[in-house]
Amino acid sequence: MTDAPDDIELNLLLSAIRQRYGYDFHGYSRPSVTRRLQRAQSYFGCDSLSMLQHRVLHDPSTMPQLLNFMTVQVSEMFRDPSYFRTLRETVIPHLRTYPSLKVWVAGCSEGEELYSLAILFREEGLEEKTIFYATDVNPDAVKRAKAGIYAMDRIPLFTRNHAAAGGKVSLAEYYTAAYGRAVFDKTLRARTVFAEHNLVSDQVFAEVQLVSCRNVLIYFDRELQDRAIGLFKDSLPRGGFLGLGSRESLRFSKYFSNFADFSPAERIYRRDVAHSHSEVTAHALA
Repeated sequence: MTDAPDDIELNLLLSAIRQRYGYDFHGYSRPSVTRRLQRAQSYFGCDSLSMLQHRVLHDPSTMPQLLNFMTVQVSEMFRDPSYFRTLRETVIPHLRTYPSLKVWVAGCSEGEELYSLAILFREEGLEEKTIFYATDVNPDAVKRAKAGIYAMDRIPLFTRNHAAAGGKVSLAEYYTAAYGRAVFDKTLRARTVFAEHNLVSDQVFAEVQLVSCRNVLIYFDRELQDRAIGLFKDSLPRGGFLGLGSRESLRFSKYFSNFADFSPAERIYRRDVAHSHSEVTAHALA
């Protein structure tokens, strides 16, 4: 049985993107990739994926725009407030035991998750000893995250989420409103390293105590999910924390045994908890 023409065109386009630009979407969920490319095909006025492939190969200006279709740029500040409340109430007490902290926001999109964590860490008094890494495969998304500017019509939702997550002051304390936009205080990103990073092909770049990668793995197939989770495992010391999205789980990952369910309802896991930093510290103090 031979592949259908549409499948052949799709595979050829994905191979062209990988060989020409180094972005590998073969491990992304096939239905998701198909939907995204159909929207891109319409946007670029291409009658077929083959026409889109020709444009990608011969017009380099196409690829940055295509990345905006291929990568997820939909998020909100303090999305799923109970996740951030759980971080505040149950994870932060463990992180306080470290003399310094590093936090990796993997797949940071336009920065909503980063600023949420920066605000939470400021409110909990951990900002000054924390370095944040905000990474995404899409360089345009990284630039927008670094700018920290959002439409004002999104702010009411962000404000409600922040309050529900246990915010200690009004969210308005952290931004300036002007010309229909909210510009978040640049001090919130003063301790942040923004960088391109591809979970498909890049390697671990730092040891961190918290990885927050939410609503990214749902767009990967099982093999690519395992690769990403393996990167997170290798980034976390014993006792480090991993936060995933509400529809994501480690349950079927080959790395599941390397983690313990810390807060199953909020998809927060802990790395090799039996030999955690906190327990070693407690033992030393006993």
